[in-house]
Amino acid sequence: MGGFRGGDINDGRQRCNYYSARLVCGAAADISPRAAPTLLARGIPHVIVRPNLSGTYGLFMLEIVRAGGWLMLPIITCSIVAAAIILERLWTLQLKRVLPKDLTVDVWRWVKSNQLDRQRIQSLHQSSPLGQILAAGLSSRNRGREIVKENIQDTGRHVVHELERYLNSLGTIAAISPLLGLLGTVIGMVKVFAAITIYGVGNPGVLAGGISEALITTAAGLTVAIPSLIGYRYLRGKVDNLVVQMEKQAMSFLEVLVQHQQSKAVKDEASEPLKRSA
Repeated sequence: MGGFRGGDINDGRQRCNYYSARLVCGAAADISPRAAPTLLARGIPHVIVRPNLSGTYGLFMLEIVRAGGWLMLPIITCSIVAAAIILERLWTLQLKRVLPKDLTVDVWRWVKSNQLDRQRIQSLHQSSPLGQILAAGLSSRNRGREIVKENIQDTGRHVVHELERYLNSLGTIAAISPLLGLLGTVIGMVKVFAAITIYGVGNPGVLAGGISEALITTAAGLTVAIPSLIGYRYLRGKVDNLVVQMEKQAMSFLEVLVQHQQSKAVKDEASEPLKRSA
């Protein structure tokens, strides 16, 4: 019975005290490892003995990591970094944090009521990414449409770069994780063939180490790469959607702001002759 780790079932140094035995004839019970030979001697066929890992799950996972070899360390590191990036970006890229509701309406209300000052523009700049873009336009609102538009676009490029922070790292992890697993596969197969040249093919236990290392590293690399790629694609699409919405709101605000400044200038010019005649 070699279907579990820890040696032969007659070995008294088992790592688990009990194993779950499943009988093909339909009966199932929790038996001691030493009871399995007795059941076989009584004529009960095909006793499947599997370890009860409920109390030793952490030890079991540690053994898997050790069996995967040293390449499991960079794969595990990639998984931790990828999880941290995904969680951080999901928190940062919330719609209410990037595009606060009614922010443009509030800013327009300040413009119409002439309540804009340096302190309000500074607080607007620090409030959100959309606030940074609007603040850039408001700070140069008296310098002409082209200059205002240029400031908005320049600030928008910086904001987009900030929204895309860490996404390249996440994409890199999604790309290299399966390659690390493939490298582990190659190293494991090299060990297998090296063992064959020394011991031949008559002892499967000698070959098991290299084969297990090849399979474990491949599985671990794919386990990290698949969620990382999904997270990268999702976050990239989310950033693109947010950028489009910010661009729409910023351009609409720019047009309204320019029209307001022009109408204000016309009113000021119309009021000057009246003042002079008085």
